[in-house]
Amino acid sequence: MSLPNAIPPVAPVAGGVRTFASFWIALLLWVWIAPNDYLLSLGGTFFINLLLIASLNLLIGYAGQVSLAQAAFFGIGAYATGVVTTRYGWPPVAGIAAAVGISAAIAVLVGIPTLRLRGHYLAMATVGLNVISSVLFVGLVDLTGGPNGLIGVPSFHVLSIDFGAPERFFLLAWGCAGAIMLGLLFLTRSRVGRALRAIAASDIAASCLGVPVFLYKVTVFSLCAGIAGLAGALYAHQSNFVSPDTFSFFTSVLLLVMVAIGGFGRYWGPVFGAFIYTALPEVMRTWHDTELLLFGVAMIVVVGFFPGGLAASFARLFARRGR
Repeated sequence: MSLPNAIPPVAPVAGGVRTFASFWIALLLWVWIAPNDYLLSLGGTFFINLLLIASLNLLIGYAGQVSLAQAAFFGIGAYATGVVTTRYGWPPVAGIAAAVGISAAIAVLVGIPTLRLRGHYLAMATVGLNVISSVLFVGLVDLTGGPNGLIGVPSFHVLSIDFGAPERFFLLAWGCAGAIMLGLLFLTRSRVGRALRAIAASDIAASCLGVPVFLYKVTVFSLCAGIAGLAGALYAHQSNFVSPDTFSFFTSVLLLVMVAIGGFGRYWGPVFGAFIYTALPEVMRTWHDTELLLFGVAMIVVVGFFPGGLAASFARLFARRGR
């Protein structure tokens, strides 16, 4: 049975596009209402975190493939653009393209053997990738700068337009995240999105219905890695510095927690997760040790009392108000 016949038709996405457009235009207002440049730069960080969490949500929430290597692809993207722009003089546009391409290509090479595994075996394999990448970020001193990090990554610019200023970088990150989120909206509500959900439910049953399961697994794994690489490139050009500590296994765990808090398989879930992931460290900056405790408590509360995450809880609330 062919894929178009195996996956039922989906509802039109016109309503979702209108909601997305309204919300995304509202986010643009932060450029004018942010009280200072620091909070404006946090807005750019929010969009970077949104890319990371949304891509991981696509992989886990929609395709059912548990990965603990998101920080690795995040770091690969950051170091890729950092190395080619500082060591070889490439323009930042080419650096971002290299970050996305290298991250996606490594995901294909890693995914071909590992995505044949299931459940916790797949998660353990991706942990290995995160550990290997952390070792390489520190060990390849001539390229990455070693434990001291990579210094002097240029701000993003196109021709004579420099996006180093906080308001311009905010617009850059806003546009990149908007394009990715809009693409994910169409993807998750298409036949391919239904196929991914079928794989998450039962890859054996999906295969019997004619879905090319392994091809879809490798493709979505590569796509999510490419998005994480884009986030890493934006991070490198925003901070002008890349440190291996940013891309540790602990970061992968926190990103997974944010996906769970937002809601696995919920389109708007990553927005809630990215907001918490961006805001909570700033609020708890003076109580650094308490920050990790709050992340853990938030995970327990959401999983135990808010099934479906914050996105599902808000959806139920609005549904009740509508009735």
